[in-house]
Amino acid sequence: MKIRVWKDLSNEEKSFVMKRAEQDISRQMEVAREISDEVRRDGDRAILKYTEKFDGVKLAPDAIKVRPEEIEAGYNRLDAETRDAIAYAAKNIRNFHEKQMPEEMWFTNVDTGLMVGEKTTPIVDVCLYVPRGKGSFPSVLLMLGIPALVAGVPEITVVTPPNEEGNCDDALLAAAKIIGIKNIYKVGGIQAVAAVAFGTETVPKCHKIIGPGNSYATAAKRVLSGHIDSGLPAGPSEVIILADEHADPEKVALDVMIEAEHGPDSAALLVTHSRELVEKVLPIIDRQLPKLSEKRRSFITTNFETYGGVILTESLDESIDFVNDYAPEHMEVMTKNPFATLEKIKNAGEILLGEYTPVTLCNFVLGPNAILPTGGFAKTYSSVSVMDFLKRSSVGYASREGFERIRGYAGKFARVEGFDAHALAVEERSTENEG
Repeated sequence: MKIRVWKDLSNEEKSFVMKRAEQDISRQMEVAREISDEVRRDGDRAILKYTEKFDGVKLAPDAIKVRPEEIEAGYNRLDAETRDAIAYAAKNIRNFHEKQMPEEMWFTNVDTGLMVGEKTTPIVDVCLYVPRGKGSFPSVLLMLGIPALVAGVPEITVVTPPNEEGNCDDALLAAAKIIGIKNIYKVGGIQAVAAVAFGTETVPKCHKIIGPGNSYATAAKRVLSGHIDSGLPAGPSEVIILADEHADPEKVALDVMIEAEHGPDSAALLVTHSRELVEKVLPIIDRQLPKLSEKRRSFITTNFETYGGVILTESLDESIDFVNDYAPEHMEVMTKNPFATLEKIKNAGEILLGEYTPVTLCNFVLGPNAILPTGGFAKTYSSVSVMDFLKRSSVGYASREGFERIRGYAGKFARVEGFDAHALAVEERSTENEG
């Protein structure tokens, strides 16, 4: 595991750490433009062509959409323990997101006869992108589908790549049944993003797509951003374990490996001012690695020598400064008083406190949303929430008395900014009582 003493690093070395695995996806964007144009022109035919090319599955046209009996069968095939875990997670995730819901409408008086407020309404339709990779991700469907349902989105579309047999995985289908998602389409990658951006004979056009995907799906979102709202930017996984000399090295060692196993381009960092802690953590990691599959072990060891490893600081305050500059996707706080440390954390997608709140809990079952901004975007973006599925309309009302009170101010602004019609609308407006 690479140990970087932060004060001794050059600006170039610090920049490498902060940038993480910034990917140049210009080549993927060229491919995305070509395929998107074809999907726009040929619809389902293009979807089927590229599903066969990229996923190795030849689907019939009537198999693009998952039938209700497929959802039911997938749920029934899944073992009861996994169904129970999904249902438990769904309950916690729903409870968390219900607390996020704003008032449907509110008003306040800003002056006599002048009332302003907001009306909140759900987006009319959204697409949830659930990746597949080498396995099933029912947790992603829960993290996307539940806030969309809580927000009251009328039309929810799910796109997800098919497995080798041309089906959706049973765990995903079970999650869909448990939370009440019905419209699922077996299509992923560029062709999926293009399908919902333009609409095809089978796949409906949507106003927004949200959910993590590979570099090709990301490229398609960028290319098609003029046609569909592409939501939260998400890249390779990242975590910071912020620890002091009081942290349990066993728990630190276990947790710094969590996000590192996502892939070789992930970033897992132990940030601490305690060299003694580091010296205890390293042999524990060496002892734990053989318990993992060869693939996950390879990802972790690559990660710890590139974008991850140890950042050794001079003090807890310097560690916190590093965290706020880095703005991690996930972070765990393992300090003597994690709630006091929490007050100083300004930039992070999620903040998990104490020695018994590993990222694993939030990724699946605790309740907070695990779809988070990466690559430093936590400085300006938040985790997926009900707000991603809602929109607000400003509301204003002026009575006759209120209009008389405010018309002079409004007219002055209009004249200063050179808008003659704006000015006339208030200067020559009659306020005689016609009733």
